[in-house]
Order: sequence, then C-alpha cells, then structure tokens
Amino acid sequence: MPRENYHQHLKGLQDQLLVLASMVDKAIERSVHALKERDLELARQVIAGDSAVDRTCLDIEEHCVQLIVTQQPVAGDLRLILSIIHLLGEMERMGDHAEGIAKITLMIGDEPPLKPLIDIPRMAEKTREMFHRSLDAFSSRDVQAAKEVCAEDDVVDGLYDQVYRELLTFMLEDPRTITRATRLIWVAHNLERCADRVTNICERTVYAVTGRIDSLKASSY
Repeated sequence: MPRENYHQHLKGLQDQLLVLASMVDKAIERSVHALKERDLELARQVIAGDSAVDRTCLDIEEHCVQLIVTQQPVAGDLRLILSIIHLLGEMERMGDHAEGIAKITLMIGDEPPLKPLIDIPRMAEKTREMFHRSLDAFSSRDVQAAKEVCAEDDVVDGLYDQVYRELLTFMLEDPRTITRATRLIWVAHNLERCADRVTNICERTVYAVTGRIDSLKASSY
C-alpha cells in the first residue's frame, strides 16, 4: 500500500469511528425517548439496531488490524490505531447500555408511571453532551479538552445518586413500587455506565497523544 494511501486509510478509520459514534449516540437518545414516551415500537427498533452497531465495530476493527499488519505503524500512528480499537469496545458497550434501556422500556410496558421522568433525561442529555465533546477531543488530539470532559463525570454521578435516593424513598414508603422503581434505577445505572465509558474514551485520547495511560476520572465513584 503506497504511503499516501496509508494516510487515506488512517483518516478513513477515524471517519468510520465517527459514523459508529453517531449510531451509538442516536441509540442512547432514542432509548430514553422511548422510555419517556412509552414508545414500545421505538424501543424495539433500538434493540434491533444494536446488531448494526456490533457489525460496524467488527468492520472497523478488521480495518485496524489490516493496517497494523500491512503497514506496521509505529509511534503516534500505532497509538492512534490501538486507541481506535479501544474506543470500539467502549462504544459497543454504550450501544449495549442503550439496548438495555430499551429492553427495560418493554418490561415497563403500560405500567402506571411511578413519577415524572426528569433526572433520567437530564442524565442522558449530559452523557450525550460529554460523548460529543470526547469525540471532538479525540479527533483534534486535544488533551486538555479530554481532561475537562472527564471532570464533568461527577455531574452524571450526582444525578444518578439523586435518582437512586428518590426511588429508594418510593420503595420504602410503598413496597408496591419496588419493581417499577428498580427498573428505573437500572435505566439510570445504564446511563451512568455510559458516562464512565466516555471518560475511558478521554483517557485514550491522552494516550494517543502522549503515550501515557492515566486515570482521569474525577472521583472514585
């Protein structure tokens, strides 16, 4: 493969990664919307769409492996490709979390709402915002921006704590709400894990630039 083609393939990898990121972001947005609106058909679409996320991850991983084998990249290029492979795993799991939320929506079905959904959509909005910014930081190799995104993970953790405490209060006051409250806690947990995976993306951004793998998580939550 001529060197100019190699750089085109390297850029192509990053473009493919952004396509995957868009698929995952859309899955998160749609899963929470389905929950909020009790849109069971949309929830089913999110679940069905997870296989496309998985296939895209595999396609990009194969592209990465091909570049490593045929071009034997070194230094920054090798770190970049290895980081992309790592990001694939993080995004695949984020897709799984979105699928999990959609499955919970189907479990809830037409049950009476326990409470208005306020903090869970806020968690989703903040997580997606962090996800967008983490990808911008990765694309521009902006270490400082990656660190700033990680520092905001505490916001999502705080919202999760708030959801957990409120739902626990419901369960203590009326045991009949336990099942419904537990399902919403599962939803919040999936979103909290998505935000944690965003911090992992940021850590890999730092690695791609500096060669160091440091924990950037702002808390030990």
